[in-house]
Amino acid sequence: MAEYKDPENTLVIETTKGRVVIEMRPDVAPNHVAHIKKLVREGFYDGIVFHRVIEGFMAQTGCPRGTGTGGSQYPDLKAEFNNEPHVRGTASMARAQNPNSANSQFFICFDDARFLDKQYTVWGKVIEGMENVDQIKRGEPVRDPDKMVSVKVAADIAA
Repeated sequence: MAEYKDPENTLVIETTKGRVVIEMRPDVAPNHVAHIKKLVREGFYDGIVFHRVIEGFMAQTGCPRGTGTGGSQYPDLKAEFNNEPHVRGTASMARAQNPNSANSQFFICFDDARFLDKQYTVWGKVIEGMENVDQIKRGEPVRDPDKMVSVKVAADIAA
C-alpha cells in the first residue's frame, strides 16, 4: 500500500477502470469530507456507477439509483463553497438548483471547468489514477456504465 500524506483524509477508489486516489480537503470543506467518510465507511459508494460522464468536462457518480436522482439517507449538506478551482482532477459535490442540496453525488473534472468555481463545493483532488478516470465510459446516461467497485478511507486499509 502506498504511503499517503494523510491516510485519514485519502480516498482509495477501485473502479472498473483501475484505482483512483483522492486527497480530501477537510481544511476547505470539513462537513463534506466528514459526510463522505461516513458514507464510505458504511459501504454506501461500493458498486455505484458513473451515471453521467461528459467528454472534456467531468465524470459524475454517487447516486444509489444510478440515475442522478438519488442520495443517501442523511440530510443534504450546507454548501461550503471555497476558493479551490475546478481544474483537471478536482473532486467536487454535485447538487440540485438549491446550493444547499449536495448529498452523496460528486464529480471529478476531466478538464478545467472554472465556470463552476464558488458554486459547487470542492472537497478533494485526484492524486493518483487520473489516467483511469480518463477511461471511464462516456454518456448521459451511460450505457453499461463503469462503477466504483469499492471505496475506502486509506487509514482503514490493512497494510
